[in-house]
Parts: sequence; structure tokens; C-alpha cells
Amino acid sequence: MTSKRPSEEAPVDRAQPYLQIGEVAERTGVTQRTLRFYEEKGLLQPPSRLEGGFRLYSEADVERVERIKRLQTLLGFTLADIKEMVEADEVKTQLRATYRRDAEVSERRAKIEKAIEVTERQVAVIDQKRAALDEMKTHLEQKLAQYGSWIEQLEGAAAAPTN
Repeated sequence: MTSKRPSEEAPVDRAQPYLQIGEVAERTGVTQRTLRFYEEKGLLQPPSRLEGGFRLYSEADVERVERIKRLQTLLGFTLADIKEMVEADEVKTQLRATYRRDAEVSERRAKIEKAIEVTERQVAVIDQKRAALDEMKTHLEQKLAQYGSWIEQLEGAAAAPTN
């Protein structure tokens, strides 16, 4: 999905609020280096630039950084997982924006099938994370049971008469 951004060839639309990298970093709580890393990894589209090379970010960019941060910190997603999840959301947004009830049935069906496909990929990413978390939880619960058994053994040994 392409978003409209100012470019070096086109003048910047002053009616649209754009933020410089430091402002985005401050608002989102990530470093400027992290923002550049997100761009490098394809999590953020390359920003527009003013003369002199200053990066310009839109409100949509800020929202995307906040989604990335939430997925990464709360859910433990890798950057690749985050990219897939965010891109799937953008595909669905684009499909909704271009869906027309008066279009041919085949066109409407194709859009719905595409939405199903990207949503299924999102569910698969979540299922993978969930399976990994369940495995980790099972391992930790086994450790807790083992520790409890050791405590019982210690208590039993302490209660046994010594000769």
C-alpha cells in the first residue's frame, strides 16, 4: 500500500502535519536509531525528506510505530512477525477502502478471499507464539513440580529421626 508523502520532487503539503524523526521518537518512546532500523527492515516505509535530508513522518507512521512497539513489547513478537501482522492489517484496510457492493460478484469474492488469506496468516503467527508460550509454561510448571518435590523430600528428611 502506498501512502501519499511529500517527496524531494514535490513540495511538502503544509496542511498535512509531518513530524521530524526526533519528534516521532519522543512521542513513541523509541530511539531515532530504532526508527531508522524499522525503516531498514521494512517495518516503516522510507520517510519523505526535506531539503537537507531531514526525515518527515506522518501521523500514520506514528501509529504504525506504536503498533510495532506494542506487538514487540507486549506479545514478544519478532520484527518479522510484526512486519507480517502490520502489513496484513494494511492489506485489509486497502481491501475495505476499495470494496464496492456494486462490483461484480467475482471481484467482491476475490477481495474477501484475500482478506481471509491475510487474516489466516495473522492467526498462524499468533498460534506459533501461543504454542511456544504453552511449551515454555509447561516446562516451567514441570520445574515448579520438581522444586515442590524437593521441598517435600527435605521436609521428610528433616522430620525423620536421626540416630
